[in-house]
Amino acid sequence: MWEIYDALINGIPDELKTDEIICGYPHTYVRSGEGSGIAGIRLVETRMPMFTKDLLGLPLREVATCIKSWNFIEASVGLAAINAYYNNPQVARKNGVEFSEAKRVEDRMNDPFIMSQNEVRGKKVAVIGHFPYLNRLMEPICDLAIIEADPGEGDYPMSASEYILPECDYVYITSSCLVDKTLPRLLELSGNAKRVTLVSPGTPLAPQLFDFGLGALSGFIIKDNLRAFRIVAGAERVKIYSAGQKVTLKSNRH
Repeated sequence: MWEIYDALINGIPDELKTDEIICGYPHTYVRSGEGSGIAGIRLVETRMPMFTKDLLGLPLREVATCIKSWNFIEASVGLAAINAYYNNPQVARKNGVEFSEAKRVEDRMNDPFIMSQNEVRGKKVAVIGHFPYLNRLMEPICDLAIIEADPGEGDYPMSASEYILPECDYVYITSSCLVDKTLPRLLELSGNAKRVTLVSPGTPLAPQLFDFGLGALSGFIIKDNLRAFRIVAGAERVKIYSAGQKVTLKSNRH
C-alpha cells in the first residue's frame, strides 16, 4: 500500500534541504531553495507526530516521509515537502508541465472541471471532495456524484466510494486523499474509469503517479514564494492562486 508514497519520496534528490515550514489553514507550506509547495491541512490530530525534532534544515526527502504519518497535520507537511520538489517550476518544466513566465496567471482553462466539460458530458462522474462551484459546473452536463469526508447536503459519504467509483467513466480525487491514505484504495476502485485525475493545489506534479492508475494531475505551481508564505501564514487574505498558476500534466498513456 505504500508503493505510491515511496515512489514520490524516493524521487526527491538527497542534497535538498528544508528551508521553511508553515502550518497555516487551510494549507501547509514548505520551501526548499527556489521550490515551494503546499498541501491541504485537516485539523485532526489522530496520532502523535512521528517527528519530535525540528524539521527545519533536515533533508527535504526526510521531511517528505512525514506523509506516511497517521497524524494528518504532520502528513500534510510531508505532502507539502513533496510538492516543494516536484512543483518547483524548474523541475515541473523538465517533467513536461507547461506554464507561462508571468508570476500570476488566471488560467481558467487549466481548471480541471472547466477544461473537461465537453469530455464528461452525459457520462457518470464522481468527485472526491466538494470543490467550489462544482454543482454549477458539472451537475447540468453529467451524472455527478460528490463524495466527501465531511459530507454536506447532497454529498455522499466516503463509504459510498466502494459502490459508486467502479461504475464511473471519470473520477476526480482531491490530493488530500494522499494525506489521509485513502488514495490507493480509491485508485483501485476507479480501475474501470476512462481517466482518473488528482486535483487541487496540493497535487504533486510527479510523472511516476501515472504508474498507479492516474491519467492526469491537476495542480498548482508557486511562482512567488514570498507571497505564498504570507498567504499561508495569514498575512494576506487572498486565495493561494494569487501566488502562481494552475497547471495540468496528462499521461500520454491515456
